[in-house]
Amino acid sequence: MSIVYTCFTTDVIHGGHLNIIREAQKYGNVVVGVMTDQALVQFNRFPTISFCERKKLIEAISGVSKVIEQDSIMYDKIIRKLKPDYVIHGDNWCEGPMKAIRENAKKALEHYGGKIIDVPYTYNPEITALTNKMRAKLAMPEYRRKRLKQLISIRPIVKALEVHNGITGLIAEKTVVEHGGRLDQFDAMWISSLCDSTAKGKPDIELVDMTSRFRTIDDVTEVTTKPIIFDGDTGGLTEHFVYTVRTLEKMGVSAVIIEDKTGPKKNSLFGTDVVQTQDTVEHFSEKIQAAKNAQLTDDFMIIARIESLILERGMQDALDRADAFVKAGADGIMIHSRKKNPGEILEFCDKFRAENKVTPLVVVPTTFNTITEEELAAHGVNLVIYANQLTRSAFVAMQDTAKDILRCHRAKEVEDRLLPIKDIITLIDKLQ
Repeated sequence: MSIVYTCFTTDVIHGGHLNIIREAQKYGNVVVGVMTDQALVQFNRFPTISFCERKKLIEAISGVSKVIEQDSIMYDKIIRKLKPDYVIHGDNWCEGPMKAIRENAKKALEHYGGKIIDVPYTYNPEITALTNKMRAKLAMPEYRRKRLKQLISIRPIVKALEVHNGITGLIAEKTVVEHGGRLDQFDAMWISSLCDSTAKGKPDIELVDMTSRFRTIDDVTEVTTKPIIFDGDTGGLTEHFVYTVRTLEKMGVSAVIIEDKTGPKKNSLFGTDVVQTQDTVEHFSEKIQAAKNAQLTDDFMIIARIESLILERGMQDALDRADAFVKAGADGIMIHSRKKNPGEILEFCDKFRAENKVTPLVVVPTTFNTITEEELAAHGVNLVIYANQLTRSAFVAMQDTAKDILRCHRAKEVEDRLLPIKDIITLIDKLQ
């Protein structure tokens, strides 16, 4: 009999999947691929159950002849191996970013005359309810909190985007692109003190208190599911930082990053142009230890941000601090630089990795923005944070629009670069 192949990315079986199986049985023996977590997180939501559990769900479906592993979001590899006569899928892959997956499968099948079967996607209240239930489950603190560690363990490099309210959270959550035959999305969200303060019209001097910043987290968590990394500045007093950690854990935040400085806050990118005081290794280590001792779960991460290169204290000082902070219990090291050339960052990463192969490394390529994620990963970086790009791009667009309205004494001249009102009305529903 003919072989009919389909692939499921789900951790719950609903009527739409069963309809695919029924249609596939009309053409031959049904082989179902179960996509690995590593492949799945490139364009879909993070699964709430393990690969083995997802595989068992498919094996229990009547009419499935065989279940295999698919380790790529693209189908060409599995098609070359299996040589199915047909590949069947819901017609939702005929447009949008998923169209690249269909084109990849079509091209692979054409080599020997295989065909694609597009089945009308199933829309009904039951499926919508199940989808919403899975989203709600992913958004729960106990699922969201542990996801950053999981991603670091399976992704070549984890990508986090700055968010500062619900709408930017949805952008980070839902943006998927196809480029060069690949699909990609952001893995996590970064809540920056700079961007949080800017969104509130306040200077970045720790003027916005933690209660207000926690409200920003609430706004983001209410409409998203991806893991959150929180910018904790210096962490403040050790006694206060302990309670901050516990609050962040309960809210479902995955990690906090604190910098080894003391005194009134000055943005790191000012470097030595302003007075900035680096904390002692001993005191900052004690702060890390106290917070780790107070931590309620094993999922939460405390990441130490080292300012030695920013303050021109030298490479060895940065490496010595990294070693001390890891010994104090830090779950990761962030190394920062304000130079446009990534040379000193890569030097640090190479020297750190020569001694420490496992502790996650974090970088924020704001000034050294020519380096690619692949290059950073090759030097042992696990997490890259795009720390302020949404805020900076939005400010320019809004300011230019305001200026043009003033110049022209009307809004017609700016209309071609504005989102239509009817799209604004439906924007949130589309993103969600």
